[in-house]
Amino acid sequence: MKLRSALAALAENPFAPLDVARVALLLARDAYSQMHPRAYLKKLDRLAAHLRPRLRGSLEARTEALSTFLFEDCGFVGNTAHYYDPRNSYLNKVLDRQVGLPITLSVLAMAVGARAGLRVEGVALPGHFIAKAVGDGEEVLFDPFNGGQFLDVEACEALVGAVTGKPFEATPEALAAAPPGAIVARMLQNLKTAYLADRAYSRAARATWRLSQLLPSDATQRRDVGVLLFKAEMPGRAIDHLRYYLTAEPHASDAEEVRAFLSRALAEVARWN
Repeated sequence: MKLRSALAALAENPFAPLDVARVALLLARDAYSQMHPRAYLKKLDRLAAHLRPRLRGSLEARTEALSTFLFEDCGFVGNTAHYYDPRNSYLNKVLDRQVGLPITLSVLAMAVGARAGLRVEGVALPGHFIAKAVGDGEEVLFDPFNGGQFLDVEACEALVGAVTGKPFEATPEALAAAPPGAIVARMLQNLKTAYLADRAYSRAARATWRLSQLLPSDATQRRDVGVLLFKAEMPGRAIDHLRYYLTAEPHASDAEEVRAFLSRALAEVARWN
């Protein structure tokens, strides 16, 4: 499957039953063009093969086996020292370096668990992504970023409160499984944020373009692509995106600001001709 096709499928149906790990590796090829997703999918298969014999007993025991295997035996950890390093958001680099963000480590747990016979889903808490194992009418919440630590409702509320500084009620809806489309969107947003922090505008534009493919009804993503391309000194490529936004949202509160970017982009291109 090509990335554009995967994003189109998720745009049409965020719950489309795609392998999130496969989509994440396709995303990584934007940054690592020589990377072969198949090699990393085989690595996930090998991890699952080592895990499979350990998955015995209750759901809690199987979840503990997954966490012990990934976060103790294999040594995957949350990158607290360099949280905003873009490599934390690319699954191939998480597998290479064994460090990542909450969401990429959760995707790792989902991928290895599924391949070994344990259903693991992602849970998009505000400010922090976690995972849960599901089976036999039960759920076991755990935090891949913090060594696979088990969580109950109160621990989830405390975790979100510590990260966001805001009160949070861990309702069943808040702890529901995130659909694949939402997981991929959050990974792309993390990349966009990380590249913006580094002022890597062309790379931020690339991640934002993928977001616009995933969220085609969100014209602000096209606006951001245009602005970022302009800041990356690519005014010619910015023009169509800025025009798209102004056509889609002619009365937006920032329309004048965007028109100013468009005028500057047109003026820059005119200077070349």
